Amino acid sequence: MFKSIPLAATLILSSSSAIASVASPDWGTCVANLQQTAKSEGLSQQTIDTTLANVRYVARVIELDNKQPEFSSSFESYFTKRVTDWRVQQGRKLYIKHKELLQSLAKEYGVPPQYLLAFWGLETNFGSYKGKMSVLNSLATLACDPRRSQYFTTELMQALKLKEQYGFDEKKMVGSWAGAMGHTQFMPSAYAKYAVDGDGDGKADLWNSTDDALSSAAHFLQNLGWKRDERWGREVTLPKNFSYAYLGRAEAQTLTKWAELGLTLTNGRALSTPDMTAALYLPSGHTGPAFLGYDNFNVIMKWNRSTFYAIAVGHLADRINGAAGLNVKPPKMPSLSRARVKELQNQLNTLGFDVGKPDGILGSKSLKGLQAFQKDNGLVADGYPSEVTFKALGVK
Repeated sequence: MFKSIPLAATLILSSSSAIASVASPDWGTCVANLQQTAKSEGLSQQTIDTTLANVRYVARVIELDNKQPEFSSSFESYFTKRVTDWRVQQGRKLYIKHKELLQSLAKEYGVPPQYLLAFWGLETNFGSYKGKMSVLNSLATLACDPRRSQYFTTELMQALKLKEQYGFDEKKMVGSWAGAMGHTQFMPSAYAKYAVDGDGDGKADLWNSTDDALSSAAHFLQNLGWKRDERWGREVTLPKNFSYAYLGRAEAQTLTKWAELGLTLTNGRALSTPDMTAALYLPSGHTGPAFLGYDNFNVIMKWNRSTFYAIAVGHLADRINGAAGLNVKPPKMPSLSRARVKELQNQLNTLGFDVGKPDGILGSKSLKGLQAFQKDNGLVADGYPSEVTFKALGVK
């Protein structure tokens, strides 16, 4: 799973040749290169001299980039911290408060109120915490880090353009460690492309206007492909002796196929089988809850490339809309460090189960390789790196 730059992590980067990777580890050299890039991107000399020339390196940003919760937390830890009774109740209260706006947005963009509220709740606790880090310092720091330099260089240039366009004070341009901004944590490229003026004051202000932020979120989701009148997915029950042959987005099946394989609703009733496809996700392995993710699940993943995040958004939306909690509670599991997952990947490759270059992230190729190893060794082939599987692989 990749996380994750909140919002717009999958936007196509600028094709401009001026957006180049900053490879030098020297901060001064890097900032000088960024200034040249800014000049070639048409930014004013005043912005370059008074703003970009004064950015500061923030070591904490790199530390947080390497410790994202979707990389290390167990699903139980991640989910229970985010889908809380308080957020459910607060979401319901805010639906009443913003009912007219939310219903208008649903009509215009096709995104039901509960989803907009769920994104808002997960991103900034309904606007109560929008981040305190300098967006420009964070983006400059990440632009000068070789891991994703090109992406963050593009975002930094766009943030500077937004500053010029709207007259934002750089001291008030605060957000997450990754440079995400406002109530719904838009990256600068998403801000530029999808932010709308929801309150009619002539400016799209995602920090200070709830109307602007919710309207922009609905506009963004519509453009990502949100399907009107379809849900995100749902928790399901697997039959006994399930083969786990089809797991993850790459193995999506029709709902008719899932029904034939014995999946049911959590109340035991049969799945409805409209002409839709869905992928099966087991974020805690076979001992935890099982979920089918529909097309709108994939849209949520475009907002944030984390299955944990997508499930949390979907379920929080359901709860805000009156649904009960999960039928199967996520089991407590130890956290997975990237170093340990990388060791697991190395061992799988050594044993002939090709999972690609070890990166410490459990993507689809790692899932398939792990499933093959589990099957060959008489383990439940759910693709989940349980302690039993670690032990069988000889990974401590």
